[in-house]
Amino acid sequence: MYGKKRKRRYHFLAVAAGPSIFLLTLLFLQSFFTFQGAAALGTMLWMVTWWILRPVNISVTSLLPIAVNGLFNLLPMEGIISQYFSEIIVLLFGADLVCLTWSTTGLDKRMAIKILCCIGPSLKQQIRVWLILSTIMSVFLPNVVVCTIMVPVAVSMLQFLGEGNIRSSRVALPILLAIVWGAGIGGFGSPLGGAANLVAINYLEQLTGKEFMYIDWLSRFLPFLFLIMLLNLFFLERIPVPSQQLGETKQYFSKLYAELGKMKEGEKISLFLFLAAMLLSFSRPLFADSLPALKPAYIFLICGFLTFLFEDENGKSLLSWEQAEHGVMWGMYFLFAGGLALGKMVTDTGAAAKMAELITILPLSGGLETIFVFNIFSCLLTEISSNTAAAAIAVPVVQNIAQALALNPVPYIMISIVAFNTAYILPVSIRAIPVSYGLDPTYLFRYGLVLSVSSVLVITIVGYIFMTFFPMFSNL
Repeated sequence: MYGKKRKRRYHFLAVAAGPSIFLLTLLFLQSFFTFQGAAALGTMLWMVTWWILRPVNISVTSLLPIAVNGLFNLLPMEGIISQYFSEIIVLLFGADLVCLTWSTTGLDKRMAIKILCCIGPSLKQQIRVWLILSTIMSVFLPNVVVCTIMVPVAVSMLQFLGEGNIRSSRVALPILLAIVWGAGIGGFGSPLGGAANLVAINYLEQLTGKEFMYIDWLSRFLPFLFLIMLLNLFFLERIPVPSQQLGETKQYFSKLYAELGKMKEGEKISLFLFLAAMLLSFSRPLFADSLPALKPAYIFLICGFLTFLFEDENGKSLLSWEQAEHGVMWGMYFLFAGGLALGKMVTDTGAAAKMAELITILPLSGGLETIFVFNIFSCLLTEISSNTAAAAIAVPVVQNIAQALALNPVPYIMISIVAFNTAYILPVSIRAIPVSYGLDPTYLFRYGLVLSVSSVLVITIVGYIFMTFFPMFSNL
């Protein structure tokens, strides 16, 4: 009885904490941020509080932007609602349908065993391979595509090994973090890594008056990416786990794979649809002019649609709607969309711009402290919204402040690009994907916070060194 009362008391306090923080934010920040801006920030703090304390499911928390906007009319509602079935959500849905056929055809088991045959059961080796592979793929593909592809594969492998409860699995933790962290940082490896990079390039081209070649991007950012990846690996390998081995030996998995026999027709079609979606997404520049609307989101949706039409070796559809209803990660879509809606609310109410104004109050001289402040600002923006929204806000702010200080803005913008591509803490953007598969957001917050602080410091120091000793980093 006492335990039930204690649990109910905690639930009540956790529920009350969110709206209380919202009201306090309105009360104390309204004079500076305006009512709309303070309400947007209050919504952000409310969502963060409930994501941490979890009085309700984290996907339920993601619906708060709609509720708050309905009550206070901060923005036109269609701008908020549209985030819940945006292009990114279409991409997630299509990829989810394609990946569901892995379990209906048995492809997930085959892939999991094959991965273990190639990588082996060493947890350290698994972490390294997942991190490096996710990072490299994210250099060329949008990070949400990479995360959507890699997480289900890793979860399939872990479940095959008996780690059915991903939420409580300490073995799953570093592997899923390796994927989502790698997919996140790989984005700044090339302009193709995300829309945020294209936003930054647009500002740089306007600033310099000439085209920013992709090879110039690679030569400047790949050394930075390598260092950030090493920092991520350093943290991942120090996460405490119960065992450094995932299970049986490589020979055992090789024998197990041989017992599966040849791939069945359903598995082949499922794999073909998966690879076709990946290949078409990767090669989009080749047909973008002739098919401008066929973006990765719609490529994956078309392949997902085909899963209902193709049949396996037994004459059954690869996927039925009943299977889709039960298997699709509906909560993931709300979680991801909630982060997008929050980002739009913080941006369009002017709250983010007001936050930028606060930076100008600080005594900045252009040295380490200036880079550090810019990085903190960029990282904060990308944590609460998306890196694209962060780029749209941070780049012009950094440029204007640098020019006001009579400094060359190019190196500061370049360093900020790295900063708004390194977010680790909150379950928004791509970090919502592994959370929806069972990753405990408490661990994401705990380890992500330490890594985020470390990343800001490393980016600041390395950026200062690059800016000071490598002239090519400061000029285009």
